[in-house]
Amino acid sequence: MRFPVTALFPTLAAAPALLAGAAAATELTMSVQIPRLDVSEYHRPYLAVWLEGQDGTALGNLAVWYELRKQGPEGGTKYLKDMRQWWRRIGRETDLPIDGVSGATRPAGEHAVSLNPDAPPFAGLKPGTYEVVVEAAREVGGREVLRLPLVWPPAATQTVGARGTSELGAVSLTLKP
Repeated sequence: MRFPVTALFPTLAAAPALLAGAAAATELTMSVQIPRLDVSEYHRPYLAVWLEGQDGTALGNLAVWYELRKQGPEGGTKYLKDMRQWWRRIGRETDLPIDGVSGATRPAGEHAVSLNPDAPPFAGLKPGTYEVVVEAAREVGGREVLRLPLVWPPAATQTVGARGTSELGAVSLTLKP
């Protein structure tokens, strides 16, 4: 009488499903706080979030917030150049809007940034150390950049954070395996 291999070794049969489930179960959550500034002319900040390798190479955009409805030949993209690091590293080669990444500017407060571990740039990302970079710039205002280191893939739950001093408040990134 012949028995299927899965009957003799049930854990062997479940291994591919367990491994696939582990990769799909990775959870990435990010929170960005935009402070309310007491200035005479307040504009919502443009914001860019992207992933960089150890060598500073931009690997992909995670979020780009700008004025989507602004009229004119450039629309709201005119002030994207004010986010200088993003613009030099990845912005000038980016065709906007990016589905699932581009969004409107946000008011003061705490905002969640949606990060999908199964989509680029995380999909197919080699194990290693990376940085999530957050840059904000305001028209008639300042500019600020924060860097959040991360280890990919996460072996254990890790939370990293940084606090801005002007254009950004608390920024945090949580990775769960």
